[in-house]
Amino acid sequence: MTEIRNVEADLAQFRTRVLLIGLTVVFGFGLIAARMVYLQVVRHDDLLAQAESNRTAVLPVVPNRGQILDRNGRVLATNYSAYTLEITPSRVQDMDETIAGLGQLLEITPRDQRRFRKLLEESHRFDSLPLRTRLTDEEVARFTAQRYRFPGVDVRARLLRQYPNGDVASHVIGYIGRINQRETEAIADWPEEEQANYRGTEYIGKLGAEQSYERELHGTTGFQRVETSAGGRAVRALANTPATPGNTVVLSIDIQLQKLIEDMYGERRGALVAIDPRSGEVLAFVSKPTFDPNLFVEGIDVENWRALNESVDKPLLNRALRGTYPPGSTYKPFMALGALETGTRSASMVMNDPGVWTFGGHNFRSHGALGPVDMHRSIVKSSNTYYYSLANDMGVDTMHDFMKPLGFGQITGIDLRGEVRGVLPSQAWKRNTYKRPEQQRWYPGETISLGIGQGYNNFTMLQLAQAMATLANGGVQYKPHLTMATENVLTRERVPLPGPPPVNLGYKPENVRVVLNAMQAVTTDGTSTRVFAGAGYTSGGKTGTAQAVTIGQKDRYDSRRLEEHQRDHSLYLAFAPADKPRVALALIVENAGFGAAHAAPIARRVFDYLLMDQYPNPQDLAAVRVGQASSPIGTPLKASAMPWPPEAPASAASVP
Repeated sequence: MTEIRNVEADLAQFRTRVLLIGLTVVFGFGLIAARMVYLQVVRHDDLLAQAESNRTAVLPVVPNRGQILDRNGRVLATNYSAYTLEITPSRVQDMDETIAGLGQLLEITPRDQRRFRKLLEESHRFDSLPLRTRLTDEEVARFTAQRYRFPGVDVRARLLRQYPNGDVASHVIGYIGRINQRETEAIADWPEEEQANYRGTEYIGKLGAEQSYERELHGTTGFQRVETSAGGRAVRALANTPATPGNTVVLSIDIQLQKLIEDMYGERRGALVAIDPRSGEVLAFVSKPTFDPNLFVEGIDVENWRALNESVDKPLLNRALRGTYPPGSTYKPFMALGALETGTRSASMVMNDPGVWTFGGHNFRSHGALGPVDMHRSIVKSSNTYYYSLANDMGVDTMHDFMKPLGFGQITGIDLRGEVRGVLPSQAWKRNTYKRPEQQRWYPGETISLGIGQGYNNFTMLQLAQAMATLANGGVQYKPHLTMATENVLTRERVPLPGPPPVNLGYKPENVRVVLNAMQAVTTDGTSTRVFAGAGYTSGGKTGTAQAVTIGQKDRYDSRRLEEHQRDHSLYLAFAPADKPRVALALIVENAGFGAAHAAPIARRVFDYLLMDQYPNPQDLAAVRVGQASSPIGTPLKASAMPWPPEAPASAASVP
């Protein structure tokens, strides 16, 4: 029997299926169209940028670092171009095998490998790290021919920092080094614009002017958009925003004077700061021993770092900025001025100096009985007894309050980082410094030795030099500074760096004149007479010898019985010319003994150079080093004729 189909029903069912299929197709195409609209319209800009980034790369262009010059335009820090063999660790499968292969092709010393391994530990795997620097043209050609064997290894032309004067003025100039993790974290806290300026930068100032004026020296980073291949290598440049070189920083120091002073110190330790009292410009800033900043540019090796860091002479310590010492008898002129300003003494008051002063059953010794002594004679002959008595009459807090404005125990604010405060004692200072009640109490006997620059007194040579400059300038104080100006490398426009206005401490001119006249007499009738005999100018000064270790009251100081580092320090404070001072200085020669024998001759040569255009010959320098120089035998030379620059490297109780 034949089944009769319902055509109308089948047709309706077919139409329903077609409609469903059609709707499905339309919905599918709708989704595709919507996706296309989303991708082509809504996310057009974003995806275009992604596509462009797959084809191109934006590379930072690191600016040339600015130069550092001395006051006369001599180059202290500059850059030179050199080829560098570099490895990107992320692109190297076997580092040991790669270095061994390179060693067969080029000379790779054990020092190069140790330095590279150290950088490898401190850097990211994506950083390009130098294995060898200063490749010759022949070495570059030899590697280029075999480059295919060493993926992740390449030769780059880089500008490397150079300090042409070696270890001269190294504590002032400083050095640069690779940015470490701590510095990276510090940069991450900077404003976004400043962070962007350090993209691609691998080096940063670490010490001295290189650190203090980092942002002036660094320059502005540029950017280059390049088309890249599938392997990530640059094919061609598409756009370029050039980098702006860093500014030139002009220091106030005279590098010839700096070298002269460092040569006079020889192998001895110490510090010297010379300031123009009329402006606060630092003319010399010496710390001995020094170090060669070139060792740090490419990453210092372990041997050199250990030699510098573990040396008993501490060459990395900036003694002028961070070394604190008792001032010894160089403190006496300021004590005398304090006595006049506070009314504790008059200049004409006379007391007897029997060579000893007794307080509380203790005898405070002097270096000899001077008999009747007024203020002038107390400075010229350096009477200890006079200042024991004066300190007792003034009291510790009065001394503190007078000395503080002069800068003793204070941060001077010089434009170098890391300055220390030292110690200017007071009763409040002792209460805040010590924990036990018996330690916090100030005992009257502790005041006595402060008058001769001993006891708790500890100051930097920078503080002493600033105080001397202020006194020589009649009580008008300028903030000391090492940088005179910055210079735009493109426009050559020099911009002086403004400083705060000078501060007048308000001393009575007649009181200042009493002290300065006495200091001038020190060089004509006092403890430094022999050193300044025959000078073609007038100067004032004060010798000082300060204890490095405490000597018992019943003991006598005998340098022959002490280790070298336990012997007294030799100090000298000076200004010149006496009528219109152009330079004031403070210096110390550690463990050298009598101030007039070892420190004063160095000051004499500084004045000869600045005021008479005299540069000592080698025999003079040798005599100063051993403390035998006493007369002006330097050869008169004009600045342009002086032996400079060198060849640049190829590619207790205080006594007077």
